[in-house]
Amino acid sequence: MTTCVFVQIRCRPGTTYSVADQIALKEIHSEMYSTSGDYDLLMKLYIPEGEDVGHFINSAVADVDGIERTLTTLTFKAF
Repeated sequence: MTTCVFVQIRCRPGTTYSVADQIALKEIHSEMYSTSGDYDLLMKLYIPEGEDVGHFINSAVADVDGIERTLTTLTFKAF
């Protein structure tokens, strides 16, 4: 079973499109949106079964140039 997480991404000024393009090329996300507020992008992704969430996100997103900060929200099956 995969784990669904949402990652909010704050980009350095002027880099949002570049960050989105770099992430899109990695093909790790299910959905990605440009957002208003404290963060510039919202990415939905599924962590493969058996993968450590923190390690997966760090290795998949940390090398993207232009990211200033991320906020990851884990989801849990409630119903």
